[in-house]
This record gives sequence, structure tokens and C-alpha cells, in this order.
Amino acid sequence: MAAIVEIDDLRKVYDGGFEALKGVSLDIEEGEILALLGPNGAGKTTLISTVCGITNATSGTVRVGGHDIVSGFRAARSMIGLVPQEISLEPFETVHRSVRYSRGLFGCRRDDAHIEKVLRDLSLWDKRDAKTMELSGGMKRRVLIAKALSHEPRVLFLDEPTAGVDVELRRDMWKVVDALRASGVTIILTTHYIEEAEAIADRVGVIAKGELLLLEEKTALMARMGRKTLDIELTAPVETVPTALAGYDLEIVQGGTVLRYSYDSNADRTGITKLLSDLAAAGLQMSDLQTRQSSLEEIFVGLVADNAEVAA
Repeated sequence: MAAIVEIDDLRKVYDGGFEALKGVSLDIEEGEILALLGPNGAGKTTLISTVCGITNATSGTVRVGGHDIVSGFRAARSMIGLVPQEISLEPFETVHRSVRYSRGLFGCRRDDAHIEKVLRDLSLWDKRDAKTMELSGGMKRRVLIAKALSHEPRVLFLDEPTAGVDVELRRDMWKVVDALRASGVTIILTTHYIEEAEAIADRVGVIAKGELLLLEEKTALMARMGRKTLDIELTAPVETVPTALAGYDLEIVQGGTVLRYSYDSNADRTGITKLLSDLAAAGLQMSDLQTRQSSLEEIFVGLVADNAEVAA
């Protein structure tokens, strides 16, 4: 599939010498959902701001739909919708007028049916005549999303869109995301709710200290880097691992009632069959077995920690 966003060797150095982006290169495919993960200060918002034309790059190029964001700014920016982290709205304007005005800023013809659909999808229709200053924080976040969708963008940036908002908004937000993906919209998401990225992303990028550490399909990443654990529940607790099982590097958890075994599910041999045989030979009886796959959050934390150690 063709790339709709092309980022090549993008660098951003602020006055004083701080490097927010260190040669980031990234192609984002049309119609995909890309989750950008990284700790605070990693460069996620700077990257988004640069692509959206809010921040000027020090060097490098960005193209959106084939349009350079500098020489073809209007064409490139018209394809982008942005939901920023910070809530900034005209306090005395009504919801409906605010969203309709955003559509006009991009030179789009008036389309009341589209505006109504966006407001209804985000549970804002009943609040359409309310001034934004009268809304709760969660409702203001919904208005930001509606404004970003007002001009029917082909690329949507969601910079921590559900941070600090209620569960209902998060649910509505992901319904809208599913519908947008189905219509072919490309979505780039940054979030601290890593379980959300794990649930909806097609690919995952990890950024730390201005560098793109990893970019990979989510399922392939979890298969390659995620490990599985086998929890062996015992009929009677143990205080120590029997000598006969010392070679398995077992961990005693849950007060000695569970032996935890970590293994690579992609290996030719996991060692589970022999472990269970040796377990019985050691006189231990099990009552149940449970396996668990490493989560995306665990993989992310491990990557960032490894990068910090290398940098140190």
C-alpha cells in the first residue's frame, strides 16, 4: 500500500542546542492506524507539530499525499486533521458554530449534514447550541475532535486524545476511529493508554530521546519480542524450587502456590513437556496451568529501558 505520509531524516533543534528530533524517517501507509509510543519528552508531539506545520523543522522533508509541507503547505495541511493535547477553544462560541467555522478555514463548502453527523457520532448534538465555556473538560475534548474531523481529512493525528477524559468519551472516540479506518482515513495516535494502542493499532513506533527506536507491525512485534509465561498452580505450596528443577529458572509466586516458567513461544522447543515430566518426578502435583503473553506495555517499557542504558 502506498505511503500517504513520508518523513525523511527529520530533525528539530531548538535554540540552546536541544535536539527534539534526531533524523526521524518514517513512511505511514494510507488507511493504517499507527501508534506512536514514548515517554514524556520523547519527541512525539514535536514530530506531530512539525508534520502539521505548527513547528518548522531544522532539516529533513515531510510529504503528505505527495505534497511537501513547506512548498505545498496548503494542499498538505488540508489533508490533515489534528486533535492536540491542549484544549484551546473560543469560550463564547457555540459548539456548532465552532465546528462549522473550522470546516470553513480549510476552504470547504458548507455541509450541515456532515457537521451534524460528526456531532452526533461524538454525542455532541444535544450540546450544539451550548457555549464551549459551559462544557466539561471531556465535552471540550469532544469538540476538539469534531473540529479536527470537520473538513473530512485523509490523515488524522490524535495526540493523547483520551488523556484525562471519561470512559464514555474513550468508547465514543474508538467507535469514530473504527469508522474512519473503514473509510480509508490514516490515523496516527499517541497515547499513554498502551492497552488502547494494543487493541487498535496496525503498526507500532517507539520514540525515545528524539529517535525512532522501532517501527513494526504490532502482531509481528509482539510475536518477536513478547515472551510467554506458564503458571503452574500446585496443590500444595513450596518454599524453594526442588534441586531437580533448578535448570528451568522457575520463579515462585503467589505465596509458593505457583511456579512461573518463562519461555520463547517461537523457539523450536519450549521445554514445557520435559518440565512437566520433571515436575511429576520431583513429587510436585499441579492443579492447573495458565499461559500469558507479554503485553505491548511490557515490551515498550523494556525497549525504553534498554535505550536509556545504552545512552548512559
